Amino acid sequence: MNSRAFLEELKALLLSRDGMFWARLAIATGQTTEFNQLFQLCSLRKKAHLYKVVSPGQPASTLRLAILGGYSVYPLHELVEHLCEVQRTPVELWLGDYDNYVSEIMDESSELYAFKPQIVLLLPAESRCKYSGRLTDPVATQQAEGTKTAESVLELACRVNEKTGAGVILTNFMLPARHDLGAYRNRTLGSDWMFRKWVNMELGLKAPSSIRICDVEFLASRMGNIQASDPRGWFETKQLGSPTMLVELAREVAHLIASLKRPPKKVLVLDLDNTLWGGVVADDGLEGIELGDTSARGEAFKAFQKYIVSLKQRGVLLAVCSKNDFNKAAEPFEKHPEMILRMSDIVNFKANWEPKSENIRRMATELNLGLDSFVFVDDNPAEIDIVRQFAPGVTTILLGPDPSEYVTQLQDCRLFEPGSITAEDVERTNQYRAEVERKALESSMTDMDSYLESLVMEGQISEFTTVDAPRLSQLINKSNQFNLTTRRRSEADVLAIMNDPEFVGFSVRLKDRFGDHGLISIVIGHVQGFNLEIDTWLMSCRVLKRQVEELVVNEFMRLAQIRGCTKVLGLYLPTPKNEMVRDLYTKMGFTLTVDQPDRREFERDVADFRATPTKIRITQKSYEQRRSNDQVANRF
Repeated sequence: MNSRAFLEELKALLLSRDGMFWARLAIATGQTTEFNQLFQLCSLRKKAHLYKVVSPGQPASTLRLAILGGYSVYPLHELVEHLCEVQRTPVELWLGDYDNYVSEIMDESSELYAFKPQIVLLLPAESRCKYSGRLTDPVATQQAEGTKTAESVLELACRVNEKTGAGVILTNFMLPARHDLGAYRNRTLGSDWMFRKWVNMELGLKAPSSIRICDVEFLASRMGNIQASDPRGWFETKQLGSPTMLVELAREVAHLIASLKRPPKKVLVLDLDNTLWGGVVADDGLEGIELGDTSARGEAFKAFQKYIVSLKQRGVLLAVCSKNDFNKAAEPFEKHPEMILRMSDIVNFKANWEPKSENIRRMATELNLGLDSFVFVDDNPAEIDIVRQFAPGVTTILLGPDPSEYVTQLQDCRLFEPGSITAEDVERTNQYRAEVERKALESSMTDMDSYLESLVMEGQISEFTTVDAPRLSQLINKSNQFNLTTRRRSEADVLAIMNDPEFVGFSVRLKDRFGDHGLISIVIGHVQGFNLEIDTWLMSCRVLKRQVEELVVNEFMRLAQIRGCTKVLGLYLPTPKNEMVRDLYTKMGFTLTVDQPDRREFERDVADFRATPTKIRITQKSYEQRRSNDQVANRF
């Protein structure tokens, strides 16, 4: 980046109060790696607010962020605040005192809790991550202290999460960068090097999903530990690391904050020629394309395919979009011995001569996903530009000329980073392929009732369980279209609902003769006197019009009757993505009572309700097993 030219341009836009200032500021911020330059951009941003430079688009809601720990949080907090605002997740800050984080967390009357943070950044002191015994102590003794150190840090993070409901971002520890102990440092957990590695491992493996680890160890290793450390900065101003390290840490924190609100992408759309293999299959033939271990380029393409398969294994859907004859495009997937990807890995395969932007739009319709769920990868800049223009919601990645860098480009794009991985994520491709078969059956039948009957559907309704908590939280935080209120909740929130008698929470699983949809709907109800309000209702769009909506209403009304409620209240809070459920309650027989631009309220009398028959055979209802166990216990 030509920093001087960029700064002069930004100053000119600022003085003229041009709204383009914010877009250019975001670009400059994304390209800046030096601390001094980023700090200058922070200053320009503050001046833009003083000059009242209006940002185009709707203002984003502000998150309350608390930063506390064993270091001075200045100037880190300035960088975090700046980066969060330019990525449209602005924050309001509360800053803890230097190395006072333990008492700030343990004291329930502290200013931390009065602030009511939504996110907490906790930076535990490196000085407290040191083995207190001797280098020659037994390994078991050293391991026990390392585990205890990690657990004490996690205990603080969990406490602040439980007291505030805030998501916690917890930093781990940078490894030493000097030759202290030489090769012997790897032979004892008592060395600073090994002890911190052990503590970091324990933090990562034992942290609940409500706590996100900000991996300082990785960030420092990526740039070089010597460059990341700054002994003078510690002695003079109690900084965590060098100015360059603070920039990287601030970027990581801002990224983690954004990921709490923005789910990872769901679909990777792949070009074929010179993307998955070298050459053009229609011209070079199956034998002529570069793929496999007989050449360096061929091996690089094969490695790229292996990485793509690893994305599928953690829940990313794979699709193909190629300007090609279908048979030629499909041939390597079916016949090439070095091909890693196979047709069974692809949920949607489009090889034709239509514009790729139109093909991706059709994919979105067929998969019932928004365009903003898609990432398109191609080596041709013209094709990338067309998709950017005519399918602007799609994120694009232009691959360079060297296939050995393809894996790196995908790894560092940060578009597919999971907050957690569940068994259902691994099965996602099979679920979507089964959906294609269902749609094929639906199109061949003229009677909807007969179609639903032919699916042989079975539904399982169960109250929230601790085993399902990670998956429940994952769906609550990423579902957007069929989501009546779009209220987000952490895993800790889900567990709290399970133990609160004023709430009911159940999930729905569905399977049919084509396969298992898995967990496809989540409902949370809040008892308020004689009313039961539907606080949260979300559902996978893959099961629309399968009578799951009717099943959910039937179950909710049943629970309202058990709780002695006379009315069930429904609430719709509009977002840019959930227009499809605006009239859902009306279709389900509810009466509209409040109709405002920012909310719609509905109600339905429990006494007048009659369950709607469905073609879904219910194998389990929520709370029935628990009530049965309680009845047995009461007999003794």
